[in-house]
Amino acid sequence: MNYYSSRDLARGFRTVRKNTLAIANEIPDASYNFRATPDTRSIGELLAHIAASARWTHRVQAIDKLTNMTFEDFGRYAQENASYEQSLKTKADIVKALESNADELGRWLETVSDEVLAQMVTFPAPVEPPQKTRFEMLLSGKEHEMHHRAQLMLMQRMIGITPHLTRERQARAAAAARPAEAGAR
Repeated sequence: MNYYSSRDLARGFRTVRKNTLAIANEIPDASYNFRATPDTRSIGELLAHIAASARWTHRVQAIDKLTNMTFEDFGRYAQENASYEQSLKTKADIVKALESNADELGRWLETVSDEVLAQMVTFPAPVEPPQKTRFEMLLSGKEHEMHHRAQLMLMQRMIGITPHLTRERQARAAAAARPAEAGAR
């Protein structure tokens, strides 16, 4: 018995992307150029990077189905990704890319067999570990997005927006406290 399924993986990815899209949609267009510091990506650049990363994951895993990643592969995909990221200029472009890339990857994830998830993908020395399962590589894409989403949530606070997940948690806590307060009266 496996501890994963493609449906679980697809659902998890879609949840992560739903939250990223909520942030992308909440941040005003004018704030897409905001940078936490001069040497970091802007909000727009970070969201374009997230969109491109899902596209890269789909390309490597679903289309090209690489089982041996070379440094040349990394370089080629990185160059393609950089060009794609730079082509996403406006909030509308970025949100559309986040939606469409998530749809493509999510649909594919739902169909992946356990055998495909268990396939080993090898890497050249000195990369450690020298191989990973396709499942682990797919999880790393989700982790990558969550890492950048945390950065976006901090940037939201810096521009005066309380992140939606924080607002939802606060609303649940307030709702739970109401019955306790009513009973105390």
